[in-house]
Amino acid sequence: MTAAVDRRTDLMRALGGLAGDIVIDDPGIVAAYRRDESRFTEAGMPFAVLTPRSTDEVAACLRACHELRVPVVTRGAGSGLSGGANAVSDGVVLSLHRMNAILAIDPVERLAVAQPGVVTGELRAAVAAQGLLYPPDPGSVAFCTLGGNVATGAGGMCCVKYGVTGDFVEALEVVLADGRVLRTGTRTVKGVAGYDLTGLLVGSEGTLGVITEITVRLVPAPGPAATLVASFADLAAAGSAVAAITAAGVSCSAVEILDRTTLRAVDAHAKMGLGEAAAMLLEARRLALPALERLGDWLLDDVCVPRAEVVALIEAVERVAAETGLTIGVFGHAGDGNLHPPIIFDRGDADSVAAATAAFDAVTAAALALGGTITGEHGVGRLKATWLTRELDPVNASIQRELRRTFDPRAILNPGVVL
Repeated sequence: MTAAVDRRTDLMRALGGLAGDIVIDDPGIVAAYRRDESRFTEAGMPFAVLTPRSTDEVAACLRACHELRVPVVTRGAGSGLSGGANAVSDGVVLSLHRMNAILAIDPVERLAVAQPGVVTGELRAAVAAQGLLYPPDPGSVAFCTLGGNVATGAGGMCCVKYGVTGDFVEALEVVLADGRVLRTGTRTVKGVAGYDLTGLLVGSEGTLGVITEITVRLVPAPGPAATLVASFADLAAAGSAVAAITAAGVSCSAVEILDRTTLRAVDAHAKMGLGEAAAMLLEARRLALPALERLGDWLLDDVCVPRAEVVALIEAVERVAAETGLTIGVFGHAGDGNLHPPIIFDRGDADSVAAATAAFDAVTAAALALGGTITGEHGVGRLKATWLTRELDPVNASIQRELRRTFDPRAILNPGVVL
């Protein structure tokens, strides 16, 4: 028998009667769970996909994998862009898509409790029906899941006013690598007992545990939105306008930027007539990446700089595009300094691939040089694992590795991701 068959047999035995309900090993189905939406990231072939329906079943899966030292990659909707949900060979994918219930909405305490497989847009719609708002709204809000948002520390268009996912997570239920169940946080307005393990687990990308229940804070639903659209002669001028808005202290729910390349791609893709339909701006923003995909192969960056450096970052992106001869669009959350330059290239041309890699590295390096960070909301994943050690000082990196060993001493959770 092959090693994969041996692993499967051992895991099925360890799971006992539960195995027949949650283990998928059909090669065609398993292959569909290999990777997320990232580019330039490696993905192995898992020997099985585990599909638990409850915290107890997640715990049983992790106990078995811990005992057998089987690597586990946790997956939500697979909409990630950093390779954080890419499978590893000789391991399993733990898919949480069956854990998709909204467990409670409390309009008095302004809290919602949900399982990780709940689609973020569906949670937003459910709380809106009670006059409330869950503010985080990633561009993939219609299909990304709450668990994935928490695991990556996702952002979205309204971050400039409300904050990112982590600002709304009040409590978590998490299954550790050995199957123990941990509860963190409180459902009270205030609470400072002990270390902030909730904050530690948000953004941990499946390396410290598997999130099985999430309690999030809600806010009152805002009144009708007003949208202002302005066009500029060049990107630098647009960036200067963003800086002026920030300096004036204007409280905007979102401040987004789309360059000419992106706008033309969206208009060609969706036939919106954007020049005449300002109310469609936010929908156009959500369509930015799908529209740019039509221009060729793409590699999406995610960098964030201090808001005062947005103009400098835009200028750096334009220089990189000129130097490499590639089309690089600019869109993103200009109001909080988080841009997503998509690099368009030809995968069938080795020179074009090399140029895309060089452009990606140059934009990421420019963000660091401007006092920024290598990722604002997509996560480190596998795409930027080597970049993380450039951002972190040696002591910081060492402490993070020690924390990871404490939570996962056998190193089975998402190997190759983050550090």
